[in-house]
Amino acid sequence: MLKGFRDFILRGNVLDLAVAVVIGAAFSAIVNSLVKDLITPLISAIVKVPNFSYLVLNLNGAHITYGNFLDNTISFLLIAASVYFLVVLPINTLLSRMKLTAPKPATKACPECLSDIPAAAKRCSHCGEPVPVAA
Repeated sequence: MLKGFRDFILRGNVLDLAVAVVIGAAFSAIVNSLVKDLITPLISAIVKVPNFSYLVLNLNGAHITYGNFLDNTISFLLIAASVYFLVVLPINTLLSRMKLTAPKPATKACPECLSDIPAAAKRCSHCGEPVPVAA
């Protein structure tokens, strides 16, 4: 039972996920600071309204603070836009410039018997049929 757990933990994708969570938590502080300390004050200076928390609907004694919902929605949109324009777009541009190509396969399938043969083979080693040479 412990061997199975050890094998699960030491898989590459579990370790990658753990690293991603830690990096994401650290990065979220940077993005939240960017939105809270730079972008939101700039928007509030332009619009002349620092936040919408004063917007409250009183309904039969219940206080519905839809202004906080608007603040959080605007904050989410600003964070999403910041992540897109500062992380996703530059990474996509960099990857498109690198134009990573997949390596050529080392084997190909015989059209007659469907066994794997070397890509440069002219004849199948299993059934002896001539095989077109890969381009």
